[in-house]
Amino acid sequence: MTGMITQETRIRPAVHADGDALGRLDRDTWSPLHAVLPRPTEPYAPFFDERHRPEDHLVAVRAEEILGYVRVVPPTRLPTNAHVRQIQGLAVADAARGQGVARTLLRAAMDRARAEGAVRLTLRVLGHNAPARALYASEGFVVEGVLPGEFLIDGISVDDVLMGRSLTP
Repeated sequence: MTGMITQETRIRPAVHADGDALGRLDRDTWSPLHAVLPRPTEPYAPFFDERHRPEDHLVAVRAEEILGYVRVVPPTRLPTNAHVRQIQGLAVADAARGQGVARTLLRAAMDRARAEGAVRLTLRVLGHNAPARALYASEGFVVEGVLPGEFLIDGISVDDVLMGRSLTP
């Protein structure tokens, strides 16, 4: 049964020991469909650093294998938008795509943001990333702005689409 989750997928907070697996996942899933940085090359930087901390990430795990992650952080350090969280990374292993892992991570990100007192969740997605945009829209995100031609990827002008949603009922 292709596309079905056969074992339970759990969402848990990332721990420092997940860094190597998450780094591999990031490299394995790199694509100009969603990446604005060049393809990573050796020597690889650590996945976690002072700006990308384990506690900012949730991971999807099945049978102790990491299938994906989402990074949820305050968009700035300003107290005036402390009520907002932003998704700044979402990746799912190729073998786990089409099984609801990204949707589960997205819903867990919303739950975490609410638990932290956030009332809004925002994200940025490349205009040509139709699968991600469809997922976000299906979970209540709406386009709140477009930066036309914000990125030049492989010589092609790509829009930066700003999406957001309320976290209140």
